[in-house]
Amino acid sequence: MIQTTIDDKGDRIVMYFEGRLDTPETPKVEKEMKVLEDVHDRQIVLDLTALKYVASSGLRLFLSLLQHARANNSTVTLVGLSPYIDRVFEETGFKRLFKLD
Repeated sequence: MIQTTIDDKGDRIVMYFEGRLDTPETPKVEKEMKVLEDVHDRQIVLDLTALKYVASSGLRLFLSLLQHARANNSTVTLVGLSPYIDRVFEETGFKRLFKLD
C-alpha cells in the first residue's frame, strides 16, 4: 500500500511517497501523478524518504514523468533515497537520468 501527497511550494512542487509502490498500486499513483505532467518551467521534487519498495511499473511512472517534465522545460529531482531504493535506481540506470539531491 502506498500514500502520496503533493505540496505546491511556489517555485517547486513536491510529491511525497510513503509505503510500497508495487504493481497493484501503480494505477492509483499514476492518476495522482497526472497533475505533475502539466507543470511548466518549475522544479518537480519526488521525495522518496518513506518509499520502502518500488516495482518496475513504478519506475515506469517516474520515467514517464521525467519525459513530460523535459518537454515542459521542468526538472525532476529525487530526494531521500534509502539504501535499497538507491540500489534499485543504480542497477536500473535511473540514477543517471534523474537529478539527485
